[in-house]
Amino acid sequence: MAKDVLCEVRNCSFWESGNLCGADQIYVVSHVGEYADNSRETDCKTFQPAE
Repeated sequence: MAKDVLCEVRNCSFWESGNLCGADQIYVVSHVGEYADNSRETDCKTFQPAE
């Protein structure tokens, strides 16, 4: 499992300095079925807007 998950979405509540994700777990889904061919076909469901 990855030790560091990188994230450049600064308005996410889990974003941490150094473009790190501070979430306890990450949930990524494909929006084209069970298999994705590239990252454009996926979404991070962990994202929560920062207040």
